[in-house]
Amino acid sequence: MSDGDAFLDPDASREYLRSWKDRVDQQAANTQAMSDRIGQLRVSAEDGNRLAEVTIDASGLLVELKLTDRIHQFAPEVVSRAVMAALRDARVKAAAQSREIAVETMGPDSLSARTIADRMQQLLEPPEPEPGPPGETTPGIGRH
Repeated sequence: MSDGDAFLDPDASREYLRSWKDRVDQQAANTQAMSDRIGQLRVSAEDGNRLAEVTIDASGLLVELKLTDRIHQFAPEVVSRAVMAALRDARVKAAAQSREIAVETMGPDSLSARTIADRMQQLLEPPEPEPGPPGETTPGIGRH
C-alpha cells in the first residue's frame, strides 16, 4: 500500500492522526517541562577575589547580592567591578544551564531546543566588548 493509498484507508488515516497527535502532545509536555525548569533556574557566582556573590534568575535579573567584609579593604570602584564580574560569570553559567535543560527536556536533535538555547545565550551573554585603542588597558581588580 503506498502512502497515498494509506490516507484513503480510514483505519490507517486514524492511526496516522493518532500518532501525529501523540507526538504533538509529547512535544507540548516537553516544552512545558523545559519552561518550568528554566523558570525555576537560579545561578550564583562570585568574583575572583571573593568580594561579591550574586544570584540571578533565568532572565539574568539579580535576585540576591552578598558582599563580604573584605569589601572595606577596597575602593568602591573595585567592589563595583567585582559585582559586575560575578554577574557576568553568573550569566554565562545560566546560559549553559539553560542549554542543558533544553537539551535534556527536548532532546539533543531538537531544533526547538537549539533555538531556545541559542536565544537564552544571546539574552544572557552579551557580546565581547570591542577592543580599545592600542596600548589602552582595562584596569583589573587589584588588591590593596
